Amino acid sequence: MSPRTRRGRAATTRRPAARRRTRIPGRGRQRADDRLLGLLVVAAFAVALVVTVVNWLLAHWWILAVVGALAVLAGCGRLHHRRQEARWEAVRAQSLRYGLSQLDALHHARFEDAVRDLMRRDGCQDATRVGGGGDLGADVKATDPYGRRWVIQCKHRRNGLAGSAVGTPDLQVLNGTARQVHGADVAVIVTNGRVTAPAVTFAKQQRLHVVDRHTLGVWASGSRPLWELLRAVPPPRKPTALS
Repeated sequence: MSPRTRRGRAATTRRPAARRRTRIPGRGRQRADDRLLGLLVVAAFAVALVVTVVNWLLAHWWILAVVGALAVLAGCGRLHHRRQEARWEAVRAQSLRYGLSQLDALHHARFEDAVRDLMRRDGCQDATRVGGGGDLGADVKATDPYGRRWVIQCKHRRNGLAGSAVGTPDLQVLNGTARQVHGADVAVIVTNGRVTAPAVTFAKQQRLHVVDRHTLGVWASGSRPLWELLRAVPPPRKPTALS
């Protein structure tokens, strides 16, 4: 057989065509219908369960009444407990006293806490200690019953009068941030130590208030609020029952 004949036969020989997979058009729809049927069964079961529970509760309405009464009693008990705690906290605050020796022995952070608690004793319910890194000269903030905003910087000296004196630079920091940054009506620096004469003069010029060791001792050991111990405190912002 010649090569030309072989090529002719190879050309006339055709490969069988590949079988194509035939898709059953109803299979995807059947799956969707099955999922929908399953959801309907679940929904019907949930509705039947809810109806059964509601009917049971209606038949046993006294259980709902008991549960409701218990919930009311629990709520009243919790409210009474909170009010009782608030009363005891007010009593503790009103009887708060510190001696200078106690204040000297405190850590500087606890000294700030003591100043905050004394402001709360005086009726500043929102008194907060904010001292720490980046406090911008404010260690304690409070609003008194007359609506005045207090910003207090605390300078604790472990050795009391023997410690380093509070000087003009300390007051300059307070003067630069108390009103402009913190919105103070009353800017105060409190120390259990000494205050230099130039610092006292600067405070008077800039309408700052200095609570030195003597004033601190009177304030901490008595029951008079701080604004009754300081001179030239701004007038009340708003009329109150105390004004």
